[in-house]
Amino acid sequence: MMANRRRRALTIAALGASIAPSLAFSRPREVRISKGYGVLYLPLLVMEQQRLFEKHAARRGLGQVAVNWVLLDGGNSINDAMMAGTLDFAGTGAPGFIELWARARGIPNVEVIGVSGLGRAPLSLNTNKASIRSVGDFSAVDKIAVPGIRTSLSAVVLQMVVAKQLGASQFARLDAMTVNLPHPQAMQALIRRQGGVTAHFCSPPFSFLELRQPGIHRVLNASDVLGPLTLDVVFAPKKVVDTEPLLVETFLDALDEANRLIEQDRRRAAAIYVAGSGVDVSADEVLLMLSDEQTHFSAMPKQLMDYVAFLSLTGTIKAKPRRWQEMFAPMLARYGET
Repeated sequence: MMANRRRRALTIAALGASIAPSLAFSRPREVRISKGYGVLYLPLLVMEQQRLFEKHAARRGLGQVAVNWVLLDGGNSINDAMMAGTLDFAGTGAPGFIELWARARGIPNVEVIGVSGLGRAPLSLNTNKASIRSVGDFSAVDKIAVPGIRTSLSAVVLQMVVAKQLGASQFARLDAMTVNLPHPQAMQALIRRQGGVTAHFCSPPFSFLELRQPGIHRVLNASDVLGPLTLDVVFAPKKVVDTEPLLVETFLDALDEANRLIEQDRRRAAAIYVAGSGVDVSADEVLLMLSDEQTHFSAMPKQLMDYVAFLSLTGTIKAKPRRWQEMFAPMLARYGET
């Protein structure tokens, strides 16, 4: 009798063990991806609207996936979400990613790794003061809007520009003048001259739209000073890359298709941006931005070691990679230049 009970218990346990995995995998895998406001995030908007991640997940046999797109602006909020475990992939400014990579390196369950580049575009310092013609013309009464003080892409690239034009020791000269505003609000503040904002350092569409307004002019274009830097990248928790490589390859497949769509049909890509960005801009205006020779989308990042050298020089990072590839997932090498 006791032996029969034991056999029945073992049989039930075995059945439970065999059923449990199928129950676990029957639930859709939620994939959480962050995006931003600017044209630099266009490949992610294309992925979202065209459901490219879902398409390539099915092609790779990953089963059901439920993609949750999250709008985040500013390096701090993105890094906080990643550290909290609420994101699988995040689009962010390259310097913010590099800082987090260096800070979290070697810490289990916290480490992050790059997945891909996103793109480059003119990063423009615009002002509503006629007297400001160079970075040396700003004074203590000015306020320069960026989406994250000292940490955002705009804030770090502004430091790099100042270091290049005024000398490395002067890199933080404008830091005290920066104010934290998301790009849409910063554009309105600059145009309407609200809150004392006298300048905004931003990428398209905001830089483009601002320059169409009376009394707004460009002080400088970062690409003219620093070269064609990749501005935004995508990164992920290292544990996701290590344990779910097919998920990462699915992301890269989807990104590659999105980049090809942008390259081959800019008008369609512009319409996708207008529909998905929430920014008040026309498809014709976005088409002009995409036609700019300094705007390019590619999974392969460019000049990332310029950021590394600068962040190391300023003491922002201690861990310094010898090559940019050390910061990125190895499967990126298979995708090349789009």
